[in-house]
Amino acid sequence: MKHQYAIPLHELPVAVQEFAAYKSGIQNCSEKTVSEYLLDLRTFFRYIVACREGIDLESEEFLTIDIRALDLEFIGSIRTTEIYAFLQYTGTVRKNLWAAKARKLVSIRMLYRYLVTKTKQLRANPAADIEAPKKKQTLPKFLSLEESILLLDTIKNDKRSRTVVRDYAIVTLFLNCGMRVSELCGINLTDINREMQSLRVTGKGAKERIIYLNDACQTALSEYLPIRLAEKNGKTSKEKALFLSGQNNRISVKTVQWMVYKYLDLAGLGERRLSVHKLRHTAATLMYQTGEVDVRVLKDILGHEQLNTTQIYTHVSSANMQAAMSHNPLSGITRKSKNTKETEHDD
Repeated sequence: MKHQYAIPLHELPVAVQEFAAYKSGIQNCSEKTVSEYLLDLRTFFRYIVACREGIDLESEEFLTIDIRALDLEFIGSIRTTEIYAFLQYTGTVRKNLWAAKARKLVSIRMLYRYLVTKTKQLRANPAADIEAPKKKQTLPKFLSLEESILLLDTIKNDKRSRTVVRDYAIVTLFLNCGMRVSELCGINLTDINREMQSLRVTGKGAKERIIYLNDACQTALSEYLPIRLAEKNGKTSKEKALFLSGQNNRISVKTVQWMVYKYLDLAGLGERRLSVHKLRHTAATLMYQTGEVDVRVLKDILGHEQLNTTQIYTHVSSANMQAAMSHNPLSGITRKSKNTKETEHDD
């Protein structure tokens, strides 16, 4: 199978081409993930060449630096200090935020790990001991329970849309199951079990997991499936996808995003700057805060690799914090509490 990456492989050093083949063929990374690695590595090697040859980092010439001939000797000559300087450059000149800088470091580290540990073509990894840029801690945006119900009611009451049953089922799955938009778009009819108690999704790294369906999801799918399996759809579409577009093709990520934005606006929530991914945050937050779901169970539901990724959802809302403070047994004790006599002392 030929991959379509963001950069043609022949424009990259041979070592990077082999790295891309390893990530896709052996580690089963998606084309998008590998493309991100390649874009980061091209920028990194152009930076090293530019610094060593005195090329202006903000010039047009920088964008045309040819890195195809860079060999293992060159790649092995790069020092840790040069990587630190590159990370500083990405922040000050390219204005990269934490996530972009951290990803670039991961790309560099992964390449050297492949060359040192996997293929043993190099002896040292200059990025091994570099700490990732510190992330600014922010709480995830999410809908409250009341806002979630408002969004669902807005879809339910839409009299103009021909796809209202489909759209309601999609948003119901997002808000109840916390799946990624790519996972939802990838669901096939055969991924739903016969009793409609669960469905299978394919997450990052082509890893499959089972998501169990609650009553709301089962009801929404029961109402949508007869439409999906109607004779006109069966004759005009060869798609196995659960959710179809208006052209009877597998629904795309962009179509789902557009649909969610539309209903957020109609519900009066457009100014919140929410997104499809924030519906995933909403499901996780509601399950943890009001459903008393253990964080380890939540990790498996969301398909996270590491528990620390899931722990962002263990944040406590201001309302919960306020309630917790009021439950402190000392909360009623004040300087002028009942049964407390105020006495004065002379100095």
